[in-house]
Amino acid sequence: MQSVLISGAGIAGPALAFWLKAAGFEPTIVERTPTLRSGGYVIDFWGLGYDLAERMGLIEEINRIGYHVREVRIVDEAGNRVAGFGTNVFSELTGGRFVTLPRSALSRLLFGKVKASIDTVFGDEVIGIEQQADGVRVALAHAGERRFDLLIGADGLHSQVRKLAFGPHSLFEKHLGYAVAAFEASDYRPRDEDAYLMYGEPGRMLGRFTLRDNRALFLFVFAANDLPDSLEGQKALLRDLYGRGGWECKHALNEMDRTDELYFDSVSQITMQNWSHGRVALVGDAAFCVSLLAGQGSALAMIAAYVLAGELNASHGRYQQAFACYEARLRSYIETKQRGAERFARALAPRTRAGLRFRNLVIDAFAIPGIAKLAVGRNIADRIELPGYQWPTLDGFSAA
Repeated sequence: MQSVLISGAGIAGPALAFWLKAAGFEPTIVERTPTLRSGGYVIDFWGLGYDLAERMGLIEEINRIGYHVREVRIVDEAGNRVAGFGTNVFSELTGGRFVTLPRSALSRLLFGKVKASIDTVFGDEVIGIEQQADGVRVALAHAGERRFDLLIGADGLHSQVRKLAFGPHSLFEKHLGYAVAAFEASDYRPRDEDAYLMYGEPGRMLGRFTLRDNRALFLFVFAANDLPDSLEGQKALLRDLYGRGGWECKHALNEMDRTDELYFDSVSQITMQNWSHGRVALVGDAAFCVSLLAGQGSALAMIAAYVLAGELNASHGRYQQAFACYEARLRSYIETKQRGAERFARALAPRTRAGLRFRNLVIDAFAIPGIAKLAVGRNIADRIELPGYQWPTLDGFSAA
């Protein structure tokens, strides 16, 4: 039984652990944070990611905790609707297999499928890698050195494993010129159930989404390059950018001042010539981040985890062959998703008022039968067929 250390307990890590365990491997997860993350932002979930979640026995719970958004509404500074569309088109394109849910909730569901059957080390991280002929010697910040047959970096956009095994972050990051911030607020009014509201000014957007349990999620998307590291610096930047904004900008900033849980990051992609080096491979955002605004990162992470585990199983542990097949199956598909994500980032927060007007006209056109399908159908569809791998111990997870 081959041992595999997976760095990261977000989406890709637990998904990979699930399929590796089903294939008869011995996965261990190490996660830098002391607990699973909460809060953050919501994701739209459909396509092959949805199919894989169903195979893992998660889809009933995902639909229970998820949201079925009925409307995307663009508002002006007074809160009046200026553009928007109903989301029926997404249901039509996906056969009703479309749901919106917090990314952290999906992460918890995935981790829940494996936590009883694998070792997990929270509050620790990989700080050293030494590849050897018969394995990888990994140094952990607190737990010391351990040996594994393989090491997989599933630790996101700012992957520590990628840095140690492949080189500095700057070699692989393609910044798209935007940044995002998100947080949750309690007891916020007004509430707009099953609707996603967006307000835009040149180079910045504020979105609000109503959550259950009397909570609301705010999402800021703004043009930026140099980003502060400290929480106070991040809040100061948002106050500077949105302090004179219309609609609910001032109210959102007041709510922001009450929270210490602010998600804040650049909108970037990761592009690499190879996703593996020796006994080390990358999966999910660590290998090919398409950007947060693409809305498909979680599903792509699950797809990549499935393929990577499946190829390791099919190759009977011959990792060089498995890593090569994993990359060959997915690279063209991922590159197509990355190209589409670049266009989407500019559409969310156009940098000019003319760009905002054009964006609103396009969004309103979605109400015309056939237009939305033509405009977004290519991005919604997953134009790849996943192999039907064999999973010797899959029944142990009560998955379909």
